[in-house]
Amino acid sequence: MQFTIPIPEALPTMTVKELLEDYFLIPRKIRHFLRTKKHVLVNGETVHWQEIIQAGDMISLTFDQEDYPEKSIPLGDANLVEELYQDEHFIIVNKPESMKTHGNDPSEIALLNHVSAYVGQTCYVVHRLDMETSGAILFAKNPFVLPILNRLLEDKKISREYLALCQGSFQMEKLTLRHKIGRDRHDRRKRVVDSRKGQSAVTHVRVLEKIGKNSLVACQLETGRTHQIRVHLAHESHAIIGDPLYSDISAPRLMLHARSLQLTHPFTLEKIHVIADSKSFDHYC
Repeated sequence: MQFTIPIPEALPTMTVKELLEDYFLIPRKIRHFLRTKKHVLVNGETVHWQEIIQAGDMISLTFDQEDYPEKSIPLGDANLVEELYQDEHFIIVNKPESMKTHGNDPSEIALLNHVSAYVGQTCYVVHRLDMETSGAILFAKNPFVLPILNRLLEDKKISREYLALCQGSFQMEKLTLRHKIGRDRHDRRKRVVDSRKGQSAVTHVRVLEKIGKNSLVACQLETGRTHQIRVHLAHESHAIIGDPLYSDISAPRLMLHARSLQLTHPFTLEKIHVIADSKSFDHYC
C-alpha cells in the first residue's frame, strides 16, 4: 500500500515522528520498518524524523506486506450497497434493515462482505449497527486508517443521529438518558438497565413530532453500548415500535434508523456529513 497525503493548513505543527506516532497512530514496529526502509518521504525526499512538517508538504508512506498482512474475506454482492460517501481511505454506506454489519464466523456473508465486493478490497468495521437497524455506517478501506477512525469514534468526534418511532408521548421536548447498561442474566440476546454493574451510557433525545399515539424522536449517542437507544427508550416506557426484544407493538421492521453521520476527515480536515434515507422507515411513519 502506498499513500500520499497533503498536510492541510489547520494541522498543528509537529515533527515527522510525532505525525506518524501521535496523529497517524502507526504502531511502533511498523514505524521501525518505515524508517529502516526509508519508506517515508516528504515532498519526494527522505527526511530526518525530527524535521518539522509544514502546511502543504506531501507525505508519502509505503507499507509492505509484512507491515499490514493482507486480510481476505469472502466477497458478497456489490449490488446490495448504497454508497453515501467514498474516498481513498473510507466509505460510508446506507445499511438496509435485517442485515448484519458483519458475520459471526468467517464464512457468514454480511454487509462487510458486500461493501468489500463493492470497493474491490477487504474493508474493516469501524462501528456497528444492530441487524434490525438501518442507516449510515462507516467502514475503513485499509488497516492504516482504521485506528485513526477508531480514535475519532472514541473521542466522540464521529457524530451519529438516529430517528426512532417509539411508544407514547414525552413530557419534555428534550431529555438526556444516563442509565447504565448491562447484560440480561436471563436472555443473552438482551441488555438491561443495571445501575450497579452496567457500563455508563448516555443518549440525548429530542422529540420531533407526535404520530398518533406514538412519538418520532431524534437520538444522539455519546456512548455506543449494545442496544443502547433501544434499552434506554424501553426503560422510559417508550419502547421502539417493532422492536422484537423490547417492545410489544409489532411492525414490519424495527423503527430505528441511523439518519446522519458527521466527521472531520482525518487527513484533509474536510467536514463530511451524509444523510441516509429509508423508504421502509418513512413509509411506516
